[in-house]
Amino acid sequence: MFELKYNLKDHMSDNQYKWDMRFLNLAKHISLWSKDPSTKCGAVIVDNDNRVISTGYNGFPTGIDDTDERYNNREIKYRYVVHADMNSILFSHTSLEDLTIYTYPLPPCSRCTVHVIQSKLGRIVSAIPGEDILSRWGEDLIEANKLLEEAGRAFCAYNIDDIDLFYMKHLNR
Repeated sequence: MFELKYNLKDHMSDNQYKWDMRFLNLAKHISLWSKDPSTKCGAVIVDNDNRVISTGYNGFPTGIDDTDERYNNREIKYRYVVHADMNSILFSHTSLEDLTIYTYPLPPCSRCTVHVIQSKLGRIVSAIPGEDILSRWGEDLIEANKLLEEAGRAFCAYNIDDIDLFYMKHLNR
């Protein structure tokens, strides 16, 4: 069994929880823009006043033809795809020092985590990945978690069901 370390809701204010839920739901919405048929990921970077600085989803680089044939060939797809969190970092045109990145439906992989740390993002908020994701990415996510801990970055994750429930509860307000 894979074990990731998380800070959960009881470690923060209700106001921070609400903002986290809002931005995780935004990252979820942005993930739908991905053309990847198997894994749709979204990311949102916000400043300390809860303003969106940048967004990203997993996809091929600008100018590269993103055909179904390429997406359905895992070898090609894994070589070409830019992850959502990396795209959000690349598309931000400002300092990211001490800002927050939200990722859905999983935390940054170890490779993207290196860039999260290097760009000086201070807080990482994500959904707790499901068993299907952990079976494929678990060891890499544990490595990423260790990197965040060593670099002193705050990492917080929420249950996907709680994220969905928050959205449904606030949909008709």
